Amino acid sequence: MLTHTQIWAAIDRLAAHAGLSPSGLAKRAGLDPTTFNKSKRITRDGRARWPSTESVAKSLTATGVSPEAFIGLISDMTKPAMQSVPLIGLAQAGAGGFFDHDGFPVGTGWDEIAFPGVNDEHAYALEVSGDSMQPAYRKGDIIVVSPATPIRRADRVVVRTHDGEVMVKQLTRRTAKTVELQSLNSAHPDRTLAAADVQWIARIVWASQ
Repeated sequence: MLTHTQIWAAIDRLAAHAGLSPSGLAKRAGLDPTTFNKSKRITRDGRARWPSTESVAKSLTATGVSPEAFIGLISDMTKPAMQSVPLIGLAQAGAGGFFDHDGFPVGTGWDEIAFPGVNDEHAYALEVSGDSMQPAYRKGDIIVVSPATPIRRADRVVVRTHDGEVMVKQLTRRTAKTVELQSLNSAHPDRTLAAADVQWIARIVWASQ
């Protein structure tokens, strides 16, 4: 018997096969862009919500994938399941309304990107918009951030201060009083922040190169 997880994983694989996010797949199929969003897969009362046969059929037509090939995506468990993670530009991350106090993504205005499943339901992606982090990250690179992943010294992290400043650095040292950060671009100074000024720190677990 097919499971809820298998069907949605196949849709995520279908989107990735076409080089699209789940929302991009929905748009191409002429559906509401939120049709395949992660938030639409569970009802408000916690019950599993299945995609409609119409939405699946339109997606297959839009991508030129046969029903038989889609069945193959359902049964192909050798590939990692794709997970839809929220995506915004790094320059937007300092604005209000995108994160809660713990650094979890909230609110509207996020796009989505398909990514092999990470063990963090709060994972999200940021798109680099400038050159201040070269050569580590360049304009257009995508970094995936996992708030639930433990942070260690020398990890690359995203840091947000209570003033709304967001930065990508390498963690040098963290104590009860200070957070020491090394810049990824030698042209920019390292930073030492008072621990009380830091709202949250989250580890970068993947980056497109």
